[in-house]
Amino acid sequence: MRAFWKQDFQAKANLSRMNRHERTSALVPHLRLLASIFLLLTISSVAHAAKIGDIADTSWTEQALDFFALKHPAIRAAALGTLLIGFCCGTLGSFLVVRKLALLGDTLSHAVLPGVALGFLWNASKDPWAIFVGATGAGIMGVALVGWIKQTTRLKEDSAMGMVLAGFYGLGVCLTTMIQNMVMGNKSGLDKFFYGQAAALSSGDLWLLGIISTISIILILLFYKEFLAISFDIGFAKAVGMPVQALHYLLMALLTFAVVVSLQAVGVVLVSAILITPAAAAYLLTDRMHWMLVLAAGFGMISGILGAFISYLSNNLPTGPLIVLGSTSIFALALVFGPRHGLLTKILRRKRQRRRIALENTLKSVFHLSENSRFTRKEFDISELAKERNQNLASTEKEIRALVAAQLARHVDSEGDAGWSGKARFQLKKSGWHRACEIVRNHRLWELYLTNAAQYQSDHVHDDAEEIEHLIGEDIVQRIEERLRNPIQDPHGKLIPRRDQITA
Repeated sequence: MRAFWKQDFQAKANLSRMNRHERTSALVPHLRLLASIFLLLTISSVAHAAKIGDIADTSWTEQALDFFALKHPAIRAAALGTLLIGFCCGTLGSFLVVRKLALLGDTLSHAVLPGVALGFLWNASKDPWAIFVGATGAGIMGVALVGWIKQTTRLKEDSAMGMVLAGFYGLGVCLTTMIQNMVMGNKSGLDKFFYGQAAALSSGDLWLLGIISTISIILILLFYKEFLAISFDIGFAKAVGMPVQALHYLLMALLTFAVVVSLQAVGVVLVSAILITPAAAAYLLTDRMHWMLVLAAGFGMISGILGAFISYLSNNLPTGPLIVLGSTSIFALALVFGPRHGLLTKILRRKRQRRRIALENTLKSVFHLSENSRFTRKEFDISELAKERNQNLASTEKEIRALVAAQLARHVDSEGDAGWSGKARFQLKKSGWHRACEIVRNHRLWELYLTNAAQYQSDHVHDDAEEIEHLIGEDIVQRIEERLRNPIQDPHGKLIPRRDQITA
């Protein structure tokens, strides 16, 4: 994990040498982008529909065209709101994923519910700013309580987060139920905070989302290297004198802000998913933190707009769950088709590795045949190789065909399929012979290394050498040769081939 952040740490070293004025100048392109988003805020108005799809009763094709035309204020509010939520949560959620604090996102999302209720009670209305202040205070109190429990008891962090999550959520449910039972409770709209409703976003909610997104990107860019250090090597951060606790609580405050402003659209129950899932998908696709932030933000925005679009097409489906399903779909695609860590990629990689090992084992057997003749023979019958490999002719013929296809061997007697039989003869090409020598050299050097350095018995080293011979590279082989002082025989007295001594 340290290598994951150290590359970014070094790549951002020039940023650390900037003064505050230079860092602020680097923010200008990002602030221009956010400014253009705020222009859209000025044309968005309060949306009164319970669901986005409630504003239209036409065919799905007409609804799709209406959605992308952004003619209705409710559509503009939902689209802009979900884009900002996806951007903010995806970016900040990346730090939770790399710090292995995914449960903290769930804790924050549930801990803010009492603050939502108290913010409503402040002036008996769903004022976005009052709810924001109350929910933020409750979230920060929840994070502080988790830290206090961890430091003053024997409980681990996950246990503390689980208790805070359940306790604060239970208190929040009680408070919201009490409000619902009041005279103005049935009009409070607090039920939208449980599962979210993007169409209920007001212009005040959108302004709040824009402000929090702006603050988040500014602080991430200004303190990127510090956040990077405390996320991957907190010991190093302390050693170089970084204010670790202050940075931790600053990051937790930003996460709390992101959770609070997302509640209206995604809901308390599901907001942790939009924090974690896009970041988890990005984590599978890159090993660089800055690219992870970009991908997570992009995935979050795609999930948001996709959820809003599908919700608009269907009158009975809320936006929050659809946003989560969209991000889950993106994660599933990354999990299966990721270029480095995807399941399909791993399957294909293992398949190629098995094919390569099979070819190399065949080459090694041909080397043994040549070694048995004191390297006087270069051409061999398929039946001889089948006997050496202890397998039938059909399997051996298949292996020779694979060698020929890989340009490692040639068919001596005739061309095409007509000449293939047990008596058919083949010969390794120069490249095939060199690779055979390399495999045998790796095997016998490793046997000698285990015998001399690890004190293995000479009759117990073969199986280990069979596995490692296909994996070690030329640099490791050279280091073993230097340590063993360029040996010429393995523990069994057999020649250790060298490419400068044995040629095709």
